[in-house]
Amino acid sequence: MRSLPLPLALTARISPVAVLACAGWALTSGPAAPAAADGSPAGQKAPTQSSASPGPSSSGGSQTYAAAPTPCTSVPAATVTALVPGAKTEGKEIPSTDTKVRRTCSWNALKGYSYRWLDVSFEIAGSQQEAKQNYQQQVSEKSGGGAVPGLGDSAYSIVNLTTEDKQQTREGVVMVRVANALVVVTYNGSDFDTKKAPGTDEINQGAIKAARAAVGALGGGQSG
Repeated sequence: MRSLPLPLALTARISPVAVLACAGWALTSGPAAPAAADGSPAGQKAPTQSSASPGPSSSGGSQTYAAAPTPCTSVPAATVTALVPGAKTEGKEIPSTDTKVRRTCSWNALKGYSYRWLDVSFEIAGSQQEAKQNYQQQVSEKSGGGAVPGLGDSAYSIVNLTTEDKQQTREGVVMVRVANALVVVTYNGSDFDTKKAPGTDEINQGAIKAARAAVGALGGGQSG
């Protein structure tokens, strides 16, 4: 079996965790990159769980969250297995300077020549207004996607295709605001045999599915 190097774009995002003897690759762990869409393809666009303890309701009746939930139990094991074949379903939590405010879990695996990566991140803002501003800023930095109806108070999805060293990677990002909480899901994939990326719809729908589960893990947001 021939040995194929990981593209630089992926290698930069992952820190070594295991040697894949079948292909001679080093698999790594760390936060991933952007992606996703509004469900209606246009070019590269594409359209349970332990919960955090919610704080008192705001004057507008929306739930206010005091802490981020445990991220590595926010997505059901069956969903992790479907989206990231071969990954350990318990995931790996990324170190945070303040776990009450921000927590992230990653799953990644190479099965055969097919590589998948999933990140789920929670960020708790001090107020709903602050969360709205953070959400709007992140959305403005990722133009070209679209809204995801029926998910949280507001949700946005975008999918992008990148090519480096002739290797394609397709990545989707879904950003969701629920009251003063932000949920960001990143899902990407590559095939190192064909050098092609999975389809836009596969990545977009996978990211949205994980986002619905993560929002449900907040306990009080719409899980779709």
